[in-house]
Amino acid sequence: MHQCKKLANLLLVFACCFSASSFAAPAITGTPVTDAPPILKWDLDNGDQKPNFNDEVSNVLYDFHGNLDTCDVMFSSEGNYHMALRDIWPIYLSKFKEPLKNAFYSTTPPLIAPQVENQMLQVGNLYSKCQPSVTVTNKTNIDKLVAMKAIDGDVYPVFKNRGIVLLVKKGNPKGIQSVWDLGRADVNLITPSKFEPGVFKIYTDSVYNIAKNDANPPPSTNADKLFDELFNGATGNPNKWLQGSRIHHRDEPWSVAYGKADVAVIYYHLGLVAKQTFPDTFDIIPLGGTVDNPNPLAGTVITERYVVALKGNWSRRQLEARQTLINTLRSDEFTQILEKRGLQRPDGFVSIEYSARTNALARK
Repeated sequence: MHQCKKLANLLLVFACCFSASSFAAPAITGTPVTDAPPILKWDLDNGDQKPNFNDEVSNVLYDFHGNLDTCDVMFSSEGNYHMALRDIWPIYLSKFKEPLKNAFYSTTPPLIAPQVENQMLQVGNLYSKCQPSVTVTNKTNIDKLVAMKAIDGDVYPVFKNRGIVLLVKKGNPKGIQSVWDLGRADVNLITPSKFEPGVFKIYTDSVYNIAKNDANPPPSTNADKLFDELFNGATGNPNKWLQGSRIHHRDEPWSVAYGKADVAVIYYHLGLVAKQTFPDTFDIIPLGGTVDNPNPLAGTVITERYVVALKGNWSRRQLEARQTLINTLRSDEFTQILEKRGLQRPDGFVSIEYSARTNALARK
């Protein structure tokens, strides 16, 4: 118990930081308009299980029925760096002389705590009962896993973001250049939904604190007024504040491209992959630095993510798969992938090849 408390306290220090003075954002009293295409919600074989990431717009598995209950490795991870995971996964699988059987990873919103508790992760009519052995997640979920006594070994920081950008339509037809333009009555903003409260707070806190730290705000405005314009109905525009239905790194680009949004606040690395994937659809407006070399403005929230092994009744093969995955996520190979994909290693990070026990935040 003492060690768990020690781990939780240490993680609090390293979890999240502002690049300058931070201020408490005003209360949000408005209600967003959900901007998503209409769909039919069909019945599922065994109903909704918890947790699930049934996103009727994207995660649809009505015609693949069954249960997964035997896995060499089940890696449960947040999905906002999905492009980097796609790059590293084949490298990880190549490290085994005898190929892994049933090796899966999920890229959901942060659902690891209920997944561990309920031994379930559902997508449509596919129900996975494979117990996760490794997770990459945020400080809040690490705290939950500590309280559940589910962590097995050290907690390692694995990557941090490089701030936020504004994602706009190609050519930037509304001429959006800064956070102050978000408050204009003719500009509709898309944000994450209530299903992703952590990233919603990161984005909104960043916008508020960037405005608050601006030494030369536009005349007759301030950060509090901007917040009222964005989230509390001050502009009178009924579509001013939009939200997606579930997973913001898909919902936000869709709304800017085809829906009602003119602009999205989004992590730099997610804006970068949207621009690279759809170069004729999107442009990026940097908030500090350039598109190629971001330098986040004062007040931007910078967060880290952590990798940790999870307890379980693991076979020797499963233990090998678990440790190899953690080593791969801490390798020089993954460092290069993260940098390519617009992310960074945390300050002071040392790869696993140089020291088997560096960079641990705590010991059991």
